[in-house]
Amino acid sequence: MKHIIKQITFLATAIILFIVGMILQNTEVENIYYLIVFGLSFIIGSYQILLEGVSATIKNKALNVELLMILASIGAFFIGEYQEGAMLILIFSLAHILEEYATLKSEKSFKSLLKIAPDEATLAEENDRVVPVGELLIGQIIKVKVGEKVPVDGIIIEGSTAIDEQMITGEFVPANKSVSDHVYAGTINMSSTILVKVEKDPQETIAQKIIDFVKTAQEEKTERQTIVEKIEKWYVYGVILLALLVLIIPPQFKIWSSSTALNKAIIVLVVASPCALVASITPAVLASLSSSAKQGILIKGGRPLERARTIDTVVFDKTGTITKGVAQVVGYKTYNIAEDSFLKAVVSIEKQSAHPLAKAIVSHFSNVETVTVQTIEKAGIGIEGVIGGEHYLVGRFDAEMCDLCALELKVAQQSGLTVVNVARNNKIVGFIELKDTIREDAPAAIEKLNKMNITTHMLTGDNYQIAENVKKELKISSFKSEYFPEEKVAEIKRLKDKGKQVAMIGDGINDAPALTASDLGIAMGSATDVSLEVADIVFINNKISSISKVINLSKRMHRIVIENIVFSIAIVAFLLFYNLLGNMKITLGVIFHEGSTILVILNSLRLLIRRKE
Repeated sequence: MKHIIKQITFLATAIILFIVGMILQNTEVENIYYLIVFGLSFIIGSYQILLEGVSATIKNKALNVELLMILASIGAFFIGEYQEGAMLILIFSLAHILEEYATLKSEKSFKSLLKIAPDEATLAEENDRVVPVGELLIGQIIKVKVGEKVPVDGIIIEGSTAIDEQMITGEFVPANKSVSDHVYAGTINMSSTILVKVEKDPQETIAQKIIDFVKTAQEEKTERQTIVEKIEKWYVYGVILLALLVLIIPPQFKIWSSSTALNKAIIVLVVASPCALVASITPAVLASLSSSAKQGILIKGGRPLERARTIDTVVFDKTGTITKGVAQVVGYKTYNIAEDSFLKAVVSIEKQSAHPLAKAIVSHFSNVETVTVQTIEKAGIGIEGVIGGEHYLVGRFDAEMCDLCALELKVAQQSGLTVVNVARNNKIVGFIELKDTIREDAPAAIEKLNKMNITTHMLTGDNYQIAENVKKELKISSFKSEYFPEEKVAEIKRLKDKGKQVAMIGDGINDAPALTASDLGIAMGSATDVSLEVADIVFINNKISSISKVINLSKRMHRIVIENIVFSIAIVAFLLFYNLLGNMKITLGVIFHEGSTILVILNSLRLLIRRKE
């Protein structure tokens, strides 16, 4: 922002001097005075452009548009068109600032999404000293309290707990952790305080992976950008050569006078400069990246965004992608106990636990009357308490069960349900059934893709019955169940071999190979660091409906870029012919040419405006 403010200050000063010069030009003062004022306007207005132009020339060992415009402006001064020379630089500077504004908007939107992991950690010292995560060293011991995110990758050296690892495994059931188990940055400690030994450099955390992702996004160019940059230096040389030919050849054949040829050669430098063409793509790409970032969609540069418009097949993972990865009670069974007594005991005991499954149960049975109960929680196993003289166990405790209970428990587990056992006096009296829930936006997202004539597939490691139920509920085109990671990759390759342009959306470490194999790899915001690293796009907002937004944005960007390129080439061609075959004034050339550059940039900035879908 400071850089743009500096440029605006220079431009504002140059504009004031330009206005003063115009006033002086219309008075009876000597030419030298308004020449000096216009000259100062030119010098101040071109200062930043000259610095960047010289720097780029030294770096790339080739002339560029910036130096061409400086040369054209100097040429205008040389033939006595002081006002036009200063105006050319002022308008060019304004276009330059607008382009930098698009870049700044993109960077700002990206940086606002980087606060996804803790930036401080508590050292396991007498005073529990809090330090920045970046200062942690491998081997140091940190304390992670209940409800806190683990700040780094490490190994537990004291304590046991349940860790929410959805971002690593895609599973909603927290993993039980104890001494010698590994924990990962960004995961959440759910049950009790643990001491963790730092095993990895903090620079390798999820937050750092996303920062790297953003840097790549800003540096990666589209194929069109690369082509334009390659031809830019040769184009500049071509313009200079054309100007020299216009200057030398017509006077030799008595077509124009030397002064007319010089005037037209200077105008060639002005109107043939590829300013608008160079500005046709980059602002559009940056505006698109910024627009998507505001919606919680990180795109790794222009190439993936450009590729999105060609997608005709979308492949989904299930757990953590189509589904939330959050438990929800779907039913319960009771044996040899009254239902009200069963529910009162379960809810009263589970209210004392911070475990996600316990919270899901309490939330679901919020209208059940409870009693006060003293409980003992055993990390990774469950919770126990005494109600009315009866000893209850809720969780994964082993206990005696009847034949019917054993059969129905097996059926529930085979159906892919998560089961919480409830025992009274060491005998199973029932169990609670929970399952993952489909994301709220999933039905609308699939329906929109179907309307766009985009084929949808689902690949999952779950059993056939669960996959079929999801497929029917969401009207997904087809599915494959009980798939291992290598089978997902094979399926992606099979679709590509049939000529399909495939996007893969997943969130787990097991999805990374398939993301890599697809034409467009998309990771959910809760994805593993490996998935984030290989993905082309990340849905930080965790909404699969974002896929249609990306495809539509890609199509909009493509249309606007084509509009910009056609418009910029047409303007240059028109002005060149008018100059060579007619009697163009340099003022008209400056206004039309630089005006076209500003219009192209403003057209690109329309992509910052979100459309309702």
